[in-house]
Amino acid sequence: MRLIWLALLVFALPVSAQEELSAKAWLENMSQALKQREFKMSLIHLQSDHIRPLVYIHGQVEDQEVAFLEHLNGPPKNAVRVGNTVTFIEHDQPAYSVEAERIQGVLPPAFAGDISSLEAGYQFVLGGRSRLAGRPGQLVRIIPNDDYRYGYQVWLDMDTYLPLRYDMLNLEKQLLEQILVVELIVLDDAPAILREAYKQEWPAVVTQRKRAQVDNWTFSWLPDGFKVLVKDNHRLIGSNEAAEYIALSDGLTNISVYVARASEAAMPDELMTRNGLSLASERVGNAEVVAVGKAPAETLARIAKSITIER
Repeated sequence: MRLIWLALLVFALPVSAQEELSAKAWLENMSQALKQREFKMSLIHLQSDHIRPLVYIHGQVEDQEVAFLEHLNGPPKNAVRVGNTVTFIEHDQPAYSVEAERIQGVLPPAFAGDISSLEAGYQFVLGGRSRLAGRPGQLVRIIPNDDYRYGYQVWLDMDTYLPLRYDMLNLEKQLLEQILVVELIVLDDAPAILREAYKQEWPAVVTQRKRAQVDNWTFSWLPDGFKVLVKDNHRLIGSNEAAEYIALSDGLTNISVYVARASEAAMPDELMTRNGLSLASERVGNAEVVAVGKAPAETLARIAKSITIER
């Protein structure tokens, strides 16, 4: 009987310790787990008009993060990350590499980053517990501090702190996007596919062309936490006319802003609202401004209207 009580006590200790963790601490543990643990996830990416089954494998090889993402439906499409280099391998074009800390399209890169950087735009609240992929999970809600962005919630595996489910919700709490893990396998060592990826000679990183000297567009208003990440020149789809491209992010929400002279080009018709992706188009002086992102249309319109040329 004494041995039974000791076994129950040992089993209960981790749960008791977890009861004291704050929502932010759960997310910080998730960040570390995504960078340090070796695992294989079979997951489904759900949006309103399509379902994508994926496999994601992550590990450490000679103290470097290595990851592999495979799309299971449609033509072969994979991505490999070794350190800060991500290589895309598709059936209809040569492989190419870019510099990036995470593979886009699996989970928000901020989940494996500095969680404190999200606090300007969000607060973290513990929810209930549930069973997902056969494992007990803790819900953490990532609630926006204002109405300028959407909310998120993530269920974390109570054993490894790895994410088991991720939802993006609009202001009416309607589900816009979901990533659902259907199987999580925790590995003792990096599997052979990651070791082979580490040894492989991948294409060199695509060098970014130097940005042309153009008007220095800036913003008189951005929601708290949003920062300019990139300024570049793009060619508009269909018209091939030049446009200024500005990438904004608060860590979770990414917004793209395109600026073109109204007299030179109309903005492309292909940009549409779907799966939580909104668009706002504004005329600012003699410029046409389009803001696109998974954020409320009102937010995008206000950002577009606030753009000015810095003198």
